[in-house]
Amino acid sequence: MEVPPVLLLPAAASDQTGCPLLHSWGHMLLWTALLFLAPAAGTPGLPKAVVSLQPPWLQVFPEDNVTLSCQGARSPGDSSTQWFHNGTAIPTQAQPSYSFKASSSHSGDYRCRTGQTGLSDPVHLDVTSAWLLLQTPRLLVPPGDPIVLRCHSWRNWRLYKITFFQDGKPKWFSHTNSSFSIPHANASHSGAYHCSGFLGQTLHASQSVSITVPANIAGADEAAKAEVENAITYSLLLQPDAPEEDTSPSDYQNM
Repeated sequence: MEVPPVLLLPAAASDQTGCPLLHSWGHMLLWTALLFLAPAAGTPGLPKAVVSLQPPWLQVFPEDNVTLSCQGARSPGDSSTQWFHNGTAIPTQAQPSYSFKASSSHSGDYRCRTGQTGLSDPVHLDVTSAWLLLQTPRLLVPPGDPIVLRCHSWRNWRLYKITFFQDGKPKWFSHTNSSFSIPHANASHSGAYHCSGFLGQTLHASQSVSITVPANIAGADEAAKAEVENAITYSLLLQPDAPEEDTSPSDYQNM
């Protein structure tokens, strides 16, 4: 911050009796400047805005449709919203909802705020090119809340013989159901999850996604935890394999 030239004159004079007054005025001007600049960094005391996703997945393919919504109090008649991507303001977006068809440039952290809220916590969106994608709405899951997973195929091509894994170990299998959930998560469900399945005649696997369930600081009954863990333990159900499907899309064969 540049000091106004007028403040330098007393120090250059031979009479230094004005120095205490000079320092007092200097501090006052500094605090005034800081108070003036404070709103640019967020106003303390205001509730935070909240960014939500629709669909709720944090991982998407290129060309998937994504809508971000900024939730928070607004002044009557004022729907203006500030959006930020990786810390940089998006001047072309001023509405509560922000929609786009995903591309690699859309990966990163999104935050927002309104006239009556402070800056939201960041929501990280990953735009990934692959055959399969493991999707989840949250990477940090409070104890007792559900873990929701979806095995998403490129361009929604038909996926079958789907398996979900935790830390490399199979947890659940289905011939056609691409969604899997753990109703009441606990710390034992933390780990790296991925899925696999067949597109046409070829088996594909997704990248891993790390999900964390903090330990319940109030304590948890070990028997109950073991019961929940056993309830979701993987089983092949000992069913005969479904016949191999020969209905792979022509686009898939070409690729």
